[in-house]
Amino acid sequence: MRVWSAISGLALLAGSLSAQAQTAPPAEFLKTHDFVAAVSAKRIQADIEKLVSFGTRHTLSETESETRGIGAARRWIQAEFESISEGCKVPLEVTTVSSMVGGFGRIPEPAEVVNVLAIQRGSLDPERIVIMSGDIDSRVTDVMNATDDSPGANDNASGMAGVIEAARVLCQHEFPGTIIYAGLSGEEQGLFGGEIVADYAIENGWRIKAVLNNDMIGNIEGVDGIIDNSTARVFSEGTWLNETPEEARDRRFRGGEVDGASRNLARFVDKMADEFIYDLDVMMVYRLDRFRRGGHHRPFTEKRIPGVRIMETHENYNRQHQDIRTENGIAYGDVLDGVDFDYARKLTSLNVAALANLAAGAPVPANVEIAGAVQPDTTLSWDMPEGKMAENLAGYRVYWRETAEPQWQWSRFVGKMDSHVLEGLVVDNYFFGVASVSTDGAESPVVFPGHAGSFGGYEVSEGEAAE
Repeated sequence: MRVWSAISGLALLAGSLSAQAQTAPPAEFLKTHDFVAAVSAKRIQADIEKLVSFGTRHTLSETESETRGIGAARRWIQAEFESISEGCKVPLEVTTVSSMVGGFGRIPEPAEVVNVLAIQRGSLDPERIVIMSGDIDSRVTDVMNATDDSPGANDNASGMAGVIEAARVLCQHEFPGTIIYAGLSGEEQGLFGGEIVADYAIENGWRIKAVLNNDMIGNIEGVDGIIDNSTARVFSEGTWLNETPEEARDRRFRGGEVDGASRNLARFVDKMADEFIYDLDVMMVYRLDRFRRGGHHRPFTEKRIPGVRIMETHENYNRQHQDIRTENGIAYGDVLDGVDFDYARKLTSLNVAALANLAAGAPVPANVEIAGAVQPDTTLSWDMPEGKMAENLAGYRVYWRETAEPQWQWSRFVGKMDSHVLEGLVVDNYFFGVASVSTDGAESPVVFPGHAGSFGGYEVSEGEAAE
């Protein structure tokens, strides 16, 4: 009888799991494997070589020449995006966003900082945006030297070439959300390009859910002598810079110091590497950027737009911000010899996987809240999106982990509902979050309850609301 009961129980369990499998979405967004495989090291190499050919791309360099200086470089990037668009399933809207900056600091005289954007509009939720960015500009030892050769092969022609290649691959496909491929200027002079685009985005009501800033993705030989082509770093900030005293007090009592939106975006990128990129392990760094240094995701995070920096693990300072020279047998300068093009392909593939899943997913959960104080169970709740933007929403997956664990440990798909009770899980002992799941298996980043983890709401334009 015991054996028979056990077999019967297993049969009932199998039947239950089978029924659940028919209603649950796929375990992963399977098309991602094809997107990753389409990324080409040869095309990335050609783009890096072209960017290096402009001699210098210093923010204050020549703008009138067609062959030298940042003006020629940004016009080539714009023309390349336009050429790519001709063969796209979803044509790219190529534009520039610029502003006059200067009269202080590293731009002593006013200069125009011009960013190049290629916008791939989403089919269901076009105002939900993810951005992949690279930097156009370069520099040598003297940050004010705008005339000497400054190849910037790795810093940051590699990141800019990765952005261009991502556009080539992903514009062949349609996604519910919008992807923006961005070439940002003015990074070395003070992160001005990112600030200009972030302000423009807010003024135009863009609902940006993620910024993937790629700054140096091609070097595998560190100044410490380590050669490594199988890891990448993702830097992320834990909490919002402009957190109010009331928000800080709330976070103090409910947690969230390591679960800000940018931090959970970093966990999402790490998950993409584990699922889709062979022989690449992500090192999550719990810091906005390198020690006392900065990058172009910062102007976005300062405005509560989730952003991370993706880059190589082992930097070579002899090849960064250096005049081209040889001293004591050491070659200095950011030249082509210092770039491993297959490694740049690998990190570009990581971006492609993340962009595809972010854009293919359903709206990121909004207004996530948690309850369960002095209770045996934990209750999570969130807002449900409505209308066209929610057409690909299959449901939600709730996550939890022990509070000292860096990654989410357990999850449960709970279907299409706006709350769920986790029975027998005491709220005091774990951290919790919620991710949306699309009908084709693409998941959003996990959203931690409260202001710290928020990726923003579901605001729609009047035209969208009318539909």
